[in-house]
Amino acid sequence: MKLTLPFPPSVNTYWRNTRKGVMISASGRCFRSNALACVMEQLKRRPTPITVNVEVSVLLFPPYKRQRDLDNCLKAFFDSLTHVGLWGDLIS
Repeated sequence: MKLTLPFPPSVNTYWRNTRKGVMISASGRCFRSNALACVMEQLKRRPTPITVNVEVSVLLFPPYKRQRDLDNCLKAFFDSLTHVGLWGDLIS
């Protein structure tokens, strides 16, 4: 399966601390919404959750030149794919 998604926000801007606890920020919610729309457009349906081990390759094309921490981008990316239903969270 090959998917193209929008560039994810940094984890530093994805989460916000509030009086009610840690929540996904407005930019994080927007990214998740856009990721869902991209997956639905490309697959023409909601994905059936993958239940076996997978290998994931990610190519990032930053929207502008700036030094980035790769891990900060991957967290939002993988969380959005979990939210879309591509796979489930691991239970240990």
